Amino acid sequence: MALPGNGTIPAAYTGARRLLAKKAGEIVMEMLKNNLRPLDILTKDAFENAITVDMGIGGSSNTVLHLTAIAHEAGITIPAPLFDEISKRTPYITKLSPAGTHHMIDLDEAGGISAVMKELSKKNLIHLDAKTVCGTVKERIENANITREDVIHSVEHPYRETGGIAILEGNLCPDYAVVKASAVKEDMLVYTGKAKCFNSEEDGVNAIMEGKIKDGDVVVIRYEGPKGGPGMQEMLNPTAVITGMNLKVALITDGRFSGASQGACIGHISPEAAMGGTIALIEDGDEIFIDIPNRKLELKVSDEVLAERKKNWKPMEPKIKKGYLARYAKMTTSASTGAIVQ
Repeated sequence: MALPGNGTIPAAYTGARRLLAKKAGEIVMEMLKNNLRPLDILTKDAFENAITVDMGIGGSSNTVLHLTAIAHEAGITIPAPLFDEISKRTPYITKLSPAGTHHMIDLDEAGGISAVMKELSKKNLIHLDAKTVCGTVKERIENANITREDVIHSVEHPYRETGGIAILEGNLCPDYAVVKASAVKEDMLVYTGKAKCFNSEEDGVNAIMEGKIKDGDVVVIRYEGPKGGPGMQEMLNPTAVITGMNLKVALITDGRFSGASQGACIGHISPEAAMGGTIALIEDGDEIFIDIPNRKLELKVSDEVLAERKKNWKPMEPKIKKGYLARYAKMTTSASTGAIVQ
């Protein structure tokens, strides 16, 4: 839906940006002339290409949320397991900050997204016949080349054999949860810790800064999902504080994370707390087991105890009671379906 370089050319490169803007205007007129419309481009193959690229570059976990929602508007269903299916077969070939030391300017200099797609296509991971705003994917990447192999690795020598994002399942997330696996340190890929629960991002951040969180804990921030937020806050502050304080802890939430997140940060836990999901039933001291390689997120509490807690659970008072956000909270769906309004 955009021209090559649109997402990687630095803003300071004003000459290249102006040329791109001029080209975009020309392409719009060509699309109008040829009656090429968004739904001609936004096909299932196009979404699978987008997921594949995101896995190859270790992109943001937000991709799961946004692509699911956009696909819904295009009349296409993208189930959460599809992300994991694509992740398992896609090598992680570009390691950008904060997971690595390279930045977007380095990716642009290395050949950009087109070079990434061309490399991934060597393993038949890209639908080359998919349409773009300017020809097929095959035509778009035909002349692309990797110019910095330190930035874009080959599919034969990737950073990891699997993609950057993992979809987790378990009794804590019956629908799903998502983690940016590429930004998790090896010693945190499998982790067990004791829950410390907070019913808002602010309470969680304050507790971390006050020294109430120790190594071995699992910080649980809930009631920040689509209904509870409302609108899914990005957990940038707690992840930044945890990193800054060098704590060896995990963070789980029914909210979401920014592309700058790193560590064992698991988001989009569905169903969310505001819907009475398991995350609402966690109590301080409960043991939580995380196994990212095997895609597991488990609350080590018996079904009988959880059933009793569920009986006694009461929904929290809505944070916002009027206006558009209150209306959104009543009408939105789970993060597992893109937090769309129905």
